[in-house]
Amino acid sequence: MNGSINASNWTSFSGECYRDTRTSHVVFPILYSILFLVGFLLNSMAVIAFFQIPTTSSFIVYLKNTVVSDSIMTLMLPFKILTDSELGFWQLKAFVCRFSAVIFYQTMYISIVLLGLISLDRFLKIIQPFGKFWLHKITSAKMVSWFVWLFFFVLSLPNVILTDRAATSLPVRKCSLLKSDLGLKWHEAVNYICQIVFYTVLFLMFLFYVIIAKKIYSSYKRTKIPECKIKQKAKSKVFIIVAVFFICFAPFHFVRVPYTISQSGRRMGCVKQNQLFIAKESTLWLATANICMDPLIYVFLCRKFIEKAFCFKLQKSRCIIQESPTLALDTGIST
Repeated sequence: MNGSINASNWTSFSGECYRDTRTSHVVFPILYSILFLVGFLLNSMAVIAFFQIPTTSSFIVYLKNTVVSDSIMTLMLPFKILTDSELGFWQLKAFVCRFSAVIFYQTMYISIVLLGLISLDRFLKIIQPFGKFWLHKITSAKMVSWFVWLFFFVLSLPNVILTDRAATSLPVRKCSLLKSDLGLKWHEAVNYICQIVFYTVLFLMFLFYVIIAKKIYSSYKRTKIPECKIKQKAKSKVFIIVAVFFICFAPFHFVRVPYTISQSGRRMGCVKQNQLFIAKESTLWLATANICMDPLIYVFLCRKFIEKAFCFKLQKSRCIIQESPTLALDTGIST
């Protein structure tokens, strides 16, 4: 350090290491406040719109579950904002560590899996528009969605139970300080499980969209009717899903494992801890921005959402492709 440490801007944790609190207590709460306001507005609009849309397909089932997950995640943000900015009571930090932070991460991973299911649903629709798949049944989609919610609830519950150390009026800088030894091990294990979930979904989405891209390109090259070329371009809108997925979630998962290791009691240098903290918080904010990005998926891929949210009727285009009639009947956009 070239200058002396200003004690008002730096906070000690773990008894030795100091953290610059100007970033964590000022910058990030402001950024999260922006996300909360925008996310609350967009997801409120989405809830109202989907409340009016009947559940007529598996695609709508997954979208409705995504809206619920994003809405819950949005409602957890005020707790994080208050504790990060140190504007709340000390009891609020304990509540965040035991409950709201757990719910926040749980809904994040539910959204990740649901985006994977939406991608699978669109993949099957575009590749085999006339195919009858078990996953396309409304009952099946609901069962799969409920299983996803139940799986992450069971996975997250021990994180609530094992954050059992008594909180005091002294500032709690890290939630790991409230966890038992078993709680720290479970927290680390859950992080690795969630990493596996993320990379599995990422791999499958990459595979789906490579196949979709080849199918769209092949059909586009064979088609000479201008109206049909427009429809093929409409199919390419499904790539908004993988774009949102990668932009929001990939950076966070690149830094989450080393950050978790730094929180699990293993020795690590102070500078490294601070770097990982800033990287984790920055990428976590980007992951949270998913609550504002998912509505783009609804706009691009769900005709009924546009009609209900923006109050106008879209006209369906007509297209006949002699060379590949099956491709002419499905754009990847829900009707």
